[in-house]
Amino acid sequence: MSPALTPKDHTVPSIEDHILVGDLQTSCLMDRTGNMSWLCLPTFESPSVFANLLGTEEHGAWQIAPQDQDAVPERRYLGESLIAETLWTLPHGVARVVDFMPPRPAGAPGQPQLIRIVEGVRGRLRMISRMRLRFSYGQVVPRRDRLEQAFGATRGRAVAGPDAVWLDSAVETTDHEDGTTTADFTIREGERVAFALTWQESHLPPPPCPQPDQALDNTHAFWADWVGRCTYTGPHRDAVIRSLITLKALTYAPTGGIVAAPTTSLPETPGGERNWDYRYTWLRDSAITLSSFLRTGYREEASAWRDWLLRAAAGDPERLQIMYSITGRRELTEGVLDLPGYEGARPVRIGNAAAHQQQLDVYGEVIETLHLAHESGLDHDDDAYQLQVDLLTYLEQHWQDKDKGIWEVRGPSRHFVHSKVMAWVAVDRMIQHAESRGDTAPLRRWRGLRTAIHEEVCERGYDPQRNTFTQSYGSTELDASLLLIPQVGFLPPTDKRVIGTIEAVQRELSTEHGLLLRYPTAGAERGVDGLAGDEGAFLACSFWLAEALAMIGRGGKARELFDRLLTLRNDVGLLAEEYDPVRRRQLGNFPQAFSHFALIGAALHLLSPIASSSREDALALETVLPTVGASGPALAGRAQ
Repeated sequence: MSPALTPKDHTVPSIEDHILVGDLQTSCLMDRTGNMSWLCLPTFESPSVFANLLGTEEHGAWQIAPQDQDAVPERRYLGESLIAETLWTLPHGVARVVDFMPPRPAGAPGQPQLIRIVEGVRGRLRMISRMRLRFSYGQVVPRRDRLEQAFGATRGRAVAGPDAVWLDSAVETTDHEDGTTTADFTIREGERVAFALTWQESHLPPPPCPQPDQALDNTHAFWADWVGRCTYTGPHRDAVIRSLITLKALTYAPTGGIVAAPTTSLPETPGGERNWDYRYTWLRDSAITLSSFLRTGYREEASAWRDWLLRAAAGDPERLQIMYSITGRRELTEGVLDLPGYEGARPVRIGNAAAHQQQLDVYGEVIETLHLAHESGLDHDDDAYQLQVDLLTYLEQHWQDKDKGIWEVRGPSRHFVHSKVMAWVAVDRMIQHAESRGDTAPLRRWRGLRTAIHEEVCERGYDPQRNTFTQSYGSTELDASLLLIPQVGFLPPTDKRVIGTIEAVQRELSTEHGLLLRYPTAGAERGVDGLAGDEGAFLACSFWLAEALAMIGRGGKARELFDRLLTLRNDVGLLAEEYDPVRRRQLGNFPQAFSHFALIGAALHLLSPIASSSREDALALETVLPTVGASGPALAGRAQ
């Protein structure tokens, strides 16, 4: 048997206990005990080699830590990078473990590689590396080989079918009958011991031996250069930069696709069934991510994503999906894995059946982002413009259809108000684009369509008795996506209906701790999504509320909420999808792009002059400013 390495009073690490490292093609999660518990190779959507996160050590894990279980860990990112550092402290010694994946930008040679460097800081510590590789989500035990000497010590290989993983170690390793590979060593002040895990197709010759120190220098340089291009200088810059780095880490460099999160099936409620695979490219999420990049100085990512979009849409935009694989593949068949699940939450899903849902809001988000890219100076692309025209042509015929909405509900389709608003956005941005360029376009028809959508939403999606827009036509329920009405320019923030909607959403969807739910779940009996159980507060929606409050002049309340939301990040600045304010835990897939681009959007809006006004000024503003009529989309303009 291999030696045990289990922290005292061990429990399953919380979702927020993890830190992310990645190489722009895949990523790895490590908990506070130095245990790598989730890693898919060679890409985000590949089967895992470490799936401890959704099971046990038997499903794959790699821990490096002191053998003394009383060691106290302290971790951080090294500067503005994706390089993780854990400092282990005991009375007789201190050791540092540096974990990173050298970036693999588009077209760069090399295989995915996870490097772990152990350094002696003071005194001496006995350390142990304990790795258990399991391929195909923990289901396949690889064959292990001991091969040639590497950089100073040992080289081993684990093979299963088309996959091979190479472990290079600067100290001697031992293979055990239970499939574990360990290294027992002492680290002294000034010493460095490196480990490198490299994936490669199994039929190829051995990969080159790693150069850990050079790889570390290159990784530092990559992130310093990338962060150096950021133009954001506003409040909470450290939080914005960390969110931007996280979004960049979720980008698949070879194609420009962006995953919603690097994980699958982390539950939205403890032990529940709301467990989804987020390792794909949602058009909505990636479009809004690109908006965050464009507004902070990053245009290269927008160009790459536009190219990805054109390939994914191909020549058939009428069959546009809401999500694709990172390479643009359409078929994302949903299945269930035989894994215990995070804290027993099952099913554990791979693939996503929502790929073929009708979600009309996506057309607005895509057209809005392509328009913003053009306004930000991205070169005009005839194919991209034609795609926008084709998408709008489809919307002309289908904007009055029911759909599944922004939250891709698995209950009945409805006339979701947010979907109709985003259809209006699609038409409005195309009109603006054509007017600014002087393009030949059916502007009269488009303007008529824009007015028709606006009038219908204001008539059928608005409850005058309560002075609020509603989740869907004829519904009395609210939805946090209604907070986006002023952000997208459908109505100005001074409109009484906007103010009433923001107040109603805050009043009816807030938890007792002041965070927002997406919509009422109310169990299986009344739930709009057709699923049993409840879910946590949705972090992006809470950031939207801060942004909305800033837009209607309640800057003090906006900043107060924003500051509170920042305290919900984990110790290294990362956010999952949701938050449980009772258990004080993050929930859902992690880290979540939606949460991080919502943080960036809220920070940007806190820069606006109105966000600095007092509550008294804002109340006075609401009293004297007139309400814009239902025929006013052209007057409303854009919120940004």
